[in-house]
Formats: sequence, C-alpha cells, structure tokens
Amino acid sequence: MSERVQKALAAVGIGSRREIERLIEAGKVSMNGKPVRLGDRAAPGDRLRVDGRWVQIPQARCPKRVIAYHKPVGEICTRHDVEGRPTVFGSLPEIKDGRWVAVGRLDINSCGLILFTTDGELANALMHPSREVRREYAVRVLGHPRPDDLSRLQQGIRLEDGMARFDTIREDGGEGANRWYRVSLKEGRKREVRRLWEAAGFTVSRLIRVRFGPIALPRDLHRGQVRDLSPAELKALYESAGLTPPAVAKPGRRKPKSRRRQ
Repeated sequence: MSERVQKALAAVGIGSRREIERLIEAGKVSMNGKPVRLGDRAAPGDRLRVDGRWVQIPQARCPKRVIAYHKPVGEICTRHDVEGRPTVFGSLPEIKDGRWVAVGRLDINSCGLILFTTDGELANALMHPSREVRREYAVRVLGHPRPDDLSRLQQGIRLEDGMARFDTIREDGGEGANRWYRVSLKEGRKREVRRLWEAAGFTVSRLIRVRFGPIALPRDLHRGQVRDLSPAELKALYESAGLTPPAVAKPGRRKPKSRRRQ
C-alpha cells in the first residue's frame, strides 16, 4: 500500500510532514534514484534519500507503541557511538518492521525519563516547539541560590543560543552544600537546564527528568528498565501532541536486557 512520501517519511521519524515537504520543494528528497515531487507516493521497499541520508520504507508498518525508559547515568542518546560507549538503544526491546524514535534526549551525566515510540509523527509533534510540551526535572545544585537568583532564572537569562528561562522553580529540600529544586520548561534545547543554572552561577551535581508532558517517571521503574504506557497514558500523550490515540495492546514491563552492539 502506497502513501504520500511526506507521510511515509514522517511515520519513520525523519521529520514532520511540513519539514519533509520543504525538503521536497528544495530538491533534497529522491526515491529510487529520481527526484521526488509533492504528491508522489512511496510504497514498502522503496528507497528514499533525504538530504543525503538513505531511508527505506519498511515492508509492514510497525504497530504504534510508546514506552517509558528510566535512563541511567553513563548512557548516551545516539544509536551508535564511535567511542563504544553504551547507548540507550541497546537497552530497548527489539521490534520488527520499525525502529524506536527517542522523544527528546538526556546527556550522558543525566538520568530519568525518556519516551520512545515507533510513531515518528507522534515524536515530531511532541518535540515541536509549537506544542510547548512541559518537561520537569529534579535538580541538585551546589550552593545556596538566593530569591533574586531564582527570580532571574524564571524571568530569563541570555544563553549562547538565545534567551531561556524556567517556567516553574520549587525548592525541594537538601542539606549541607547542596540544594534540590524541581524545575520545568517547555522546550528541549541541548543541556538547557544545566546551562541555565551555570549561567546563574551554580553547578548542577545531579539532574533527573521526572516528567515529560502528562507522563511521569514511575516510582517503581528502576534504572535501565522499560515499560509500555498504559492506555490512559497513551491517550493523554497523543492528545497533548494534538493527535488521535491509536488502539493499543495490553501494556507490559520488561527487565533490562543484555546489551548488544548497535
């Protein structure tokens, strides 16, 4: 069964339909060696080249699925690493006729919730700035921020890639030289939470993502474990992305699997 090229590429996580349409108009998409035009359709087995990257449409569409993963410190959020470091994809369950797409990233020194999905359109919608999906983090900082420091972090600080701020900041205890805070923001720029605190003069000693949109990190999901989202969680997540929830199978839980080479 064929479908429009932009829809087929969005489904495998290449980008949003609008982003792919712009690439097509710019002449950066070809199929089976020929330039793609808006309106062209792709079928399973077709080979497409998108801005220099080869993509093959799978023979069968993988069922839409979303899992929560509790990322430990020490894993990176890429599929392959030239240094041989462990990646988050090595801990995920294998799937047929599809691939996992990460909904956002965490740096190697951070831990906590990462969502993965086989639905590329969902991933693109959740990560698009226009959706303003809130991310929440538990952050331990070295030092004793004053009220005016916290106010500055909410009002906005100029970083090298523009102004940034936390939507909310809440003190969450601590003792000695360290203090815990709960912070949230509605964008996912690289290392933004750490960079904001550093710009205010404080060092982050621990960072945990505890929520992405309507999905909270389950208390009983240990580091390195994954689980499927419940039907209620899926419904809330798709609605937060402005999409219609799919029919889902009964959720399950998996223990960490033995790591395989990417």
